[in-house]
Amino acid sequence: MSSTFGTYFRVSTFGESHCKAVGAIVDGCPPRLELTEADIQPQLDRRRPGQSKVNTPRQESDTVTILSGTENGLTLGTPIGLYVPNKDQRPGDYKTMSDVPRPSHADYTYQMKYGIRASSGGGRSSARETIGRVAAGAIAEKWLRIHHGIEIVAWVSTVASITAPEIDLDCVTRTEVDETIIRCPHLPTAERMIAAVSEARDAQDSLGGIVTCVCRKVPVGLGEPVFEKLEARLAQAMLSIPATKGFEIGSGFGCVALPGSRHNDPFVKKGDRLGTRTNFSGGVQGGISNGEAIYFRVAIKPPATIAQAQRTASFEGEETILEAKGRHDPCVVNRAVPIVESMAALVLMDAVLAQRARGGN
Repeated sequence: MSSTFGTYFRVSTFGESHCKAVGAIVDGCPPRLELTEADIQPQLDRRRPGQSKVNTPRQESDTVTILSGTENGLTLGTPIGLYVPNKDQRPGDYKTMSDVPRPSHADYTYQMKYGIRASSGGGRSSARETIGRVAAGAIAEKWLRIHHGIEIVAWVSTVASITAPEIDLDCVTRTEVDETIIRCPHLPTAERMIAAVSEARDAQDSLGGIVTCVCRKVPVGLGEPVFEKLEARLAQAMLSIPATKGFEIGSGFGCVALPGSRHNDPFVKKGDRLGTRTNFSGGVQGGISNGEAIYFRVAIKPPATIAQAQRTASFEGEETILEAKGRHDPCVVNRAVPIVESMAALVLMDAVLAQRARGGN
């Protein structure tokens, strides 16, 4: 199983949804970075379950403990151990589903691949696994902010068929994003989204959506063509998040509707550097960051586990009716916001260290 991400800034996550704990080992963090649990906890609080009526009622504080890699509040350059206990475990909720793979979940594929699986809560395919990513991403983000001034902000731009108007990529802040429980910075749209998710929850159903992310003040030159292009690493990172089904950067699939004369990004002088007048490229050209804001969108499917009765089949192929028990999100896009930000931070951190390793600026 592949549980490690990154080359220079390496993150290995561990734990299942209903085991004793989850977390991560971070290897490659530069030394002398001021770091305590207080630097990590805010992003974990944004990701945790039980936040609001539009999320699972599972109650977890998701309190992180740094086990190693720091002394007197400074990183040592050695592996950083991050530990978060699972306290509100209820594996018994999944007993009745042990013989029936949940539709569109990972039960069937894990069982076929490994001959065994964590039968409660999805195991490694559960969103609980992302706690390690978010904790590690908070470390990367702090280093990127201190050394390059990089700002990463994600928000919910779509829930089901409800889409917010275009948000100003240069100005949107996390404070604005967090003003509503759905994490959409356009308040009228947020209210409609919340109503739609509440309706789906009451109908024992679920909804998907889109998370948009912008990375500002990214230096020129990040990315390793040809197979480690920056957008390719971002796509891999985002599509590794549970429940993601699509990724597009810059103009994305919309580029096919434009002729080259309109889609090209002409260069202009911006202070002491060249920049582009438009940004259909999404801040990446030739697989390398060009100094403009990097922006992309991630499509997230409706949560697979729903309480509504579904006609399906057991592992033995016998037709049956599955009525899933347990505590599940009717929509996960608002909790995915800090996960998307964290994975973006891990990609950029790895790319910065790769550039430093070759002696680049």
